[in-house]
Amino acid sequence: MNSITQGMFFYLSKILWFFADPGNLLLIALCVAAGLAWTKWLRAAKIVLTVTVICCVLVTVLPIGSWVINHLENRFPRVEKLPKNITGIIVLGGVVDQFVTDDRKQIAINGAVERLTELARLSFLYPKAKLIFSGGSGVIGNQRLKEADVINPLLVTLGLNPNRIIFDSQARNTAENATLPKKIVKPTLDQRWLIITSAFHMPRAMGSFRQAGWNAIAYPVDYHTKSNPGLGLGLNLRSGLGGLSAALHEMIGLTFYWLTGRTNELYPKP
Repeated sequence: MNSITQGMFFYLSKILWFFADPGNLLLIALCVAAGLAWTKWLRAAKIVLTVTVICCVLVTVLPIGSWVINHLENRFPRVEKLPKNITGIIVLGGVVDQFVTDDRKQIAINGAVERLTELARLSFLYPKAKLIFSGGSGVIGNQRLKEADVINPLLVTLGLNPNRIIFDSQARNTAENATLPKKIVKPTLDQRWLIITSAFHMPRAMGSFRQAGWNAIAYPVDYHTKSNPGLGLGLNLRSGLGGLSAALHEMIGLTFYWLTGRTNELYPKP
């Protein structure tokens, strides 16, 4: 599977996730149960429906997604002491919805703005470091508008000079976040680069950057769980599905990236 091209990989990953997304699986199961109910396979319909309801109850009560996300977030500890010198900082996209931004003519921020607020802070600590923003479009049917094309106003608001930043507007996924900027700056192993992304996404990001040949230092941000959240039982199906979806997306991503040679480990560690 290592021979899969970047384009093929992008489309395959999107198709795979469509069928693996917990929300889509729930809908598929309900459709199957409804369809079977109108046939002689009524007993099978009852079984499918019962299993679906049990799964919904488990997801509602048990924060399975949060448990997995917590493990992902704790995999690469928060940086306590920054290195004295670094070559550059790479921040992964996923901060701005470029399509809503373009339509509304106002920056539409997603939940990962810490990626940019920390970039702004670090840019003052390392005034000579190269700064790279890698963010294109991860939407399978719309590659017209890129995140890097609309993010300048937010950078200015945060006190960053866009002229100092190298923009990679072509990266569609984490693997391309690692490979495309490499063609621009041509890093060497004696150079040190800080990688900024959401903490739960850091294992896959670090695996990708290491595999691409970067001397990468993890700088996780955008935490969604406490360091030790406890049992955390709840009664919220929407929250449970959201957490499970995010967790499953990362775990499938890690596995798929490893199988196709895009990370150096199945579950990268410090």
